[in-house]
Amino acid sequence: MAAALALAVLLAGCGAAPKAVRASAPARIALPAVWPSVPPEQPDAANAVLMRALSLVGTPYRYGGNTPETGFDCSGLVGYVYGDMLARALPRNSGELARTGAGIGPERMATGDLVIFGDAAAVSHVGIYVGEGRFVHAPSSGGTVRLDRIDGPYWRDHFRGARRILR
Repeated sequence: MAAALALAVLLAGCGAAPKAVRASAPARIALPAVWPSVPPEQPDAANAVLMRALSLVGTPYRYGGNTPETGFDCSGLVGYVYGDMLARALPRNSGELARTGAGIGPERMATGDLVIFGDAAAVSHVGIYVGEGRFVHAPSSGGTVRLDRIDGPYWRDHFRGARRILR
């Protein structure tokens, strides 16, 4: 329990001031048993986002970071990728990103969609969906940008939904 609480506190630093973590678990969103292959509405834009996000895997995490040179926090990574590849300005923190675009169910996620994580009280983390149940994100202090599975042990319990930016 202490390790989970420590991880949640680290993730809360993702582009917003850290918040107190509630002990109660939020209702879990059902994830697909098999991740469907959903074509993006803008394939060229989605591919550009995908390739740029994957090229940043290994870049160091840094709270408040938003460039490859300074490192990234989660919202800094999302904003950088969309700005660099599509000249699209997005909100700077994970809570605002969770209200951007259109909400979609996990069975409708396509490459380039945003995946949102948090607890019952607040959104604390965001990443970019790459397909097959995987996402690129900047997870925590001391880490690097990496590719993870949404249905992994921590992430499935904190998944709060997805947002379609490319429409």
